[in-house]
Amino acid sequence: MTAYKRHIDNTAISDLTVARLSVYLRCMDRLLELGIETISSQALADRFNLNSAQIRKDLAYFGEFGVRGVGYNVRELRQYVVEILGLDRERRLIIVGAGNLGTALCHYSGFSGGNFLVVGILDSDPSRIGDPTPAGLLVEDAARLGEIVTQRQVEIGVITTPASAAQSISEKMAEAGLKVILNFAPIRVRADEGVLVKTVDLGVHLEELSFHLTHV
Repeated sequence: MTAYKRHIDNTAISDLTVARLSVYLRCMDRLLELGIETISSQALADRFNLNSAQIRKDLAYFGEFGVRGVGYNVRELRQYVVEILGLDRERRLIIVGAGNLGTALCHYSGFSGGNFLVVGILDSDPSRIGDPTPAGLLVEDAARLGEIVTQRQVEIGVITTPASAAQSISEKMAEAGLKVILNFAPIRVRADEGVLVKTVDLGVHLEELSFHLTHV
């Protein structure tokens, strides 16, 4: 198995490919839990209901993996995927919006464990400043966003404000130097060139499910 190409044109890599890499990583974790050290793309696909040709195509963007007739070394492939996804280092997050969703995300295991660390939760409501969260953080003043981003070396901003405040917060995050933002507000926000915003609208997903229920 060879190391992956470290200089990658990410404009050629689709979001779907990146999402599937995350799935493959979870598959590798499960295989290692089961004590499986080597697996072919077909066996990997069969075990986790994936597509073997798609697995090979996705991995080919990043290098040549596996040995013909043998398959992938699970432990090595997992490490390569970790490096490709940039999970070989800690990523610090800050949440703006200390409502129910914001405080719940502070305690979310996907943030509080592993490579992602929530280092602050902010709000503009004076009555919320100083309130403790289940994760042990105290709510801080959103006016300190820029200062906190710099001091705590934050890389990812998370918006959990009402829709009316989301655009303004997104702009302030960009001004503070953040290049990636995860937006949970139920509105699409505009972003300057060079700033990536991913919007997670739970309402949209529920409406999609409702559609399928209606037309089964």
